[in-house]
Amino acid sequence: GVMGLWGALKAAEARLSVILIDAGETGRGASGGLLGALFPWMPDRWSAKKQYQFDALVSLPAEVARLEALTGLSANFRRVGRIIPLSRPHLREIALRHQRDAETNWRAGSERFHWHVREGMPAGATIDPESCDAGHVLDTLAGRIEPRALVRLLRTALALQPKVRVIEHARLVALDPARSRANIAASGSAMDIAFSHVLVAAGATSFFILQSLLPPLPKPLGQGVKGQATLMRADLGPASPVVFLDGLYVVPHAGGLAAVGSTSEDVYDDPATTDARLDDVVARARALLPALRDADVIERWAGIRPKAVGRDPLVGPLPGHANVIALTGGFKISFGVAHRLAVSALDCVLGRSLAPLPEGFTVEGQLGKEMGWRRGAAALDKAESGH
Repeated sequence: GVMGLWGALKAAEARLSVILIDAGETGRGASGGLLGALFPWMPDRWSAKKQYQFDALVSLPAEVARLEALTGLSANFRRVGRIIPLSRPHLREIALRHQRDAETNWRAGSERFHWHVREGMPAGATIDPESCDAGHVLDTLAGRIEPRALVRLLRTALALQPKVRVIEHARLVALDPARSRANIAASGSAMDIAFSHVLVAAGATSFFILQSLLPPLPKPLGQGVKGQATLMRADLGPASPVVFLDGLYVVPHAGGLAAVGSTSEDVYDDPATTDARLDDVVARARALLPALRDADVIERWAGIRPKAVGRDPLVGPLPGHANVIALTGGFKISFGVAHRLAVSALDCVLGRSLAPLPEGFTVEGQLGKEMGWRRGAAALDKAESGH
């Protein structure tokens, strides 16, 4: 997916030899979805992790433009902003505090981004009036990108690199960090691959791979969360902001299309099917935006997104196995930060520090916070973890 593709591309651009192994086709998992909303975290209670994500969102346009110039393709990126309707006075008071926080924290050199709190309905957008009783927010940092277009862009850029091999429909049989060997099964035969380092960027499957190399843990390292979304034929205007309200996303895309989502399901029977939960999301979107009320649904999509135990991205060396680097997680923010997380992951390989990770993004950091792992320990601290 988007994590592994950025990781492979950044490794190749650092002149490393790369073998990219995928259990199916690259970009066909959670990264093959529909939404592509690029949202910053709230500007309050500023922290290292919020700064890291902010820097990633600010740098993304230049990264995408560079690859577009290289390949002649487009990822359909645009910094369109985000509208958040405010239905109650207390929500407006909270938003006004965020507006002040953004003036302080959303700065990148001479570039400034804003969290405007405004009266009534947004100019040029028709939204259910009751949803805007207390006005609305216009966030100028948010944007959107077309997920499948970005995947095509990354795949094409990767194909132009001279020292890259892609093996699709390959099953990981065994990973042996001590011997720096991986065994895979592809095209009906087994294959041993030697490596100096391995980046594990296999979506929700990453957690099983990484956990198999650790001592027993008191709870899973992460989980897959099902999301459902839909694509509608509705020309909201390619420059229109994304609309967000209580977990509902309406993302205008090029070509007279709008993506609507999404669900977050920890428990599900079938990871690939859509159901009444998506019907409810669509109904909420039609009620919020009159322009969607008669819009045709042209695709329904479901997929599994990786959520690490600490919810934040899970990146960096695995304790006890310095040559195994996690590059996963990023629940709901991965498209906006994957390019920078890939650089951070490769910092561990190349012994540099171009994009230092917040402690909460690292494997050791999440193990310590969530499971009582002691830095440098060979096993979990049983007294702290209760396991």
